[in-house]
Amino acid sequence: MKQDDTLSDLQARLTALESRYAYQEDWLDTLDRSVAQQEKRLAQLERLNELMQRKIRDQQQALQENDMALPGPEDELPPHY
Repeated sequence: MKQDDTLSDLQARLTALESRYAYQEDWLDTLDRSVAQQEKRLAQLERLNELMQRKIRDQQQALQENDMALPGPEDELPPHY
């Protein structure tokens, strides 16, 4: 009888371990998918950030060029000319 109890205890422990293993395997798969999605999103955000920075630099450059091209108060002729 002692041996039967030990065998059934071992079977119960093995079943519990198998259940835990299956749960952990599923959890790791879910985590892996989540990390992959985050990596993809991060790459998209990095590309967007680069585009935005380039656009801001282009706009700043265009503003500086326009500031140089526009006549300033010192370039205007007085009203009596």
